[in-house]
Amino acid sequence: MHWPKLSPETLRQTVFDALDKNLNYSSESILGLPGTFLDRKQFHDSDFLKEAAFLSVLVNNPNHIGCHTYTEGENYFSGTQKLEIDVLRICAEEIFGAEKSGYDGYVAPGGTEANIQAQWVYRNYFAKNHNAKPSEIAVIFSEDAHYSVYKGANLLGITPVSVKVNFDDRKILLEDLEQKLKELYDNGIRYLIIHLSMGTTMFGSADNSKAVLDVVKKHFTHYFVHVDAAFGGFIYPFSSDKRDLTFENPEISSVTIDGHKMLQSPYGTGVFLCRKGLIEYTQTEEASYVYGSDFTLCGSRSGANAIAMWMILMIHGSEGWSKLIQGLLDITNHLCNDLDEMGVKYYRNPSMNIVTIVSEDISENLAKKYHLVADNYQDPKWWKIVTMAHVNQEMIDNFLSDLKNERQSKIVNPELV
Repeated sequence: MHWPKLSPETLRQTVFDALDKNLNYSSESILGLPGTFLDRKQFHDSDFLKEAAFLSVLVNNPNHIGCHTYTEGENYFSGTQKLEIDVLRICAEEIFGAEKSGYDGYVAPGGTEANIQAQWVYRNYFAKNHNAKPSEIAVIFSEDAHYSVYKGANLLGITPVSVKVNFDDRKILLEDLEQKLKELYDNGIRYLIIHLSMGTTMFGSADNSKAVLDVVKKHFTHYFVHVDAAFGGFIYPFSSDKRDLTFENPEISSVTIDGHKMLQSPYGTGVFLCRKGLIEYTQTEEASYVYGSDFTLCGSRSGANAIAMWMILMIHGSEGWSKLIQGLLDITNHLCNDLDEMGVKYYRNPSMNIVTIVSEDISENLAKKYHLVADNYQDPKWWKIVTMAHVNQEMIDNFLSDLKNERQSKIVNPELV
């Protein structure tokens, strides 16, 4: 994968050039659009905006409604839309190995919508091409998958099915998968959406697509595979040689990525990508007043969010981003090495920056001191650490020192166990 690194000046000029290609609420006679610039009493023009590219886009408030890889979309904002298209190109082609222009997608409000968008596409595909009823469609996923899969199933009226995982290595239990698939078929399910994870929220675990599909193919002919890479999408492809959860695997039909996690972009910067020939199944033809129609759950969406992602990707370039990821992995490796020396039990995917400690090896008080996240706050069995950009070596060392002291105290005072 390779995309160039741009200088701050080039970035700034490119964004302002894109804004110049948009219609401008301040200087043009725009009477028909139900939108305008941000409220000027609150967000008034300031001299510093002449140098602040992202904030200028935010204030100018372009609407990126639609799917610009499929149609040109609202031509009022064609300048910034082209930068969104470049974001999608980098994500689809450079990072996830899609064929050139062999995909559609958009910058969504987040990974939750992107996951639901995938289910919506496939439900409609099965309905249109096979006359399938929602009661004949199921979405199957590991018990570690993100809760958005349940939201989507509930909204779309399809059946959600969770498959058990092994406690220690978080791998899907194929025996349970086989049993669930048999039960689904016996209960009239004929169409399947397979939801795989590239970096689960709690553990950073990645599903094995081949192992899962080898079982699925024994029972189902009609299925689609969606990959939820909301967390892992901007780290796993840079840290792992495995490509089975990318578009290089012909079985994968769609992907979710979140910019507002690893990429450090503002909240509201998810990405939905799917292969060509699929996005049209969620086209809302009734949106006749929208140039190019609409294909998304959210409809109107901020163009500024797409610009934020583009600027971050281009200020680093692919080489710079790879180095940044390696730095986070180095800190994570240091953490794991010390946990090993202490005999602390944890799970960690070696290509990810998430370390999840078994609750019996750390007190709840210490976990809360460092704001670790529990798998279940009513009955925690795991506590999660994520080495994000704000996490430095000193922070990790302080945590390790406290954990070591806590464990030594338990040895001296067994009643504390």
